[in-house]
Amino acid sequence: MPATDVDQEAVLRRYAAAAEDAHAELTALDRHSGDGDFGDNLRGGLRDAVAAFERSGGSAFTVLGTVFLDEVGGTSGPLLGLLFTEIARALESGAGVSAWAEGAAAGLAAIQRVGEAKVGDRTLVDALAPAVDALREGGDDAFAAAARAAADGAARTAELRARMGRASYIGDRVKGEPDPGAVGVALLFWAVATAADPSADVPAPVRSL
Repeated sequence: MPATDVDQEAVLRRYAAAAEDAHAELTALDRHSGDGDFGDNLRGGLRDAVAAFERSGGSAFTVLGTVFLDEVGGTSGPLLGLLFTEIARALESGAGVSAWAEGAAAGLAAIQRVGEAKVGDRTLVDALAPAVDALREGGDDAFAAAARAAADGAARTAELRARMGRASYIGDRVKGEPDPGAVGVALLFWAVATAADPSADVPAPVRSL
């Protein structure tokens, strides 16, 4: 059975381990559509966040938000920082499905306010928005449903022409491989679901997991 509450530290450590394992794949995806730094940025940010958390303790997602907003470069670093910060705020009042849904929804709103991306633009929003919808539906399977929805959303970006960022200059050549930022978000929800229930039947969004 999935846990009622999900431990932030467990999510952070699973996410960091997944980013290590997926580094080469994320880098290859970003070279297909961008400058190839996403794997380095996600892995490096999560390494730094784990180290900062081990030094200071406290809220793992508060640490994540601070590190990604202040220290991680690239387009996705600050956007992920917004997501982590909003999740941290929501988790101050609990760590159940409703709190994760509230935080993810607030993160999505913040990202769209700053970046103006919509579903279908081939960005991390394509994975985040369906995950938010699944969390809002609730239920015993909500965390696993969110992970599946995020993975499906990320996979569908392989069929999309980019409308935002560096990849938008490449045109149809980006098709055939998913957006790396969307895959990175799908990894987050995979980490949440497997922290909630290590036996959960959720697809890994990368082949290397």
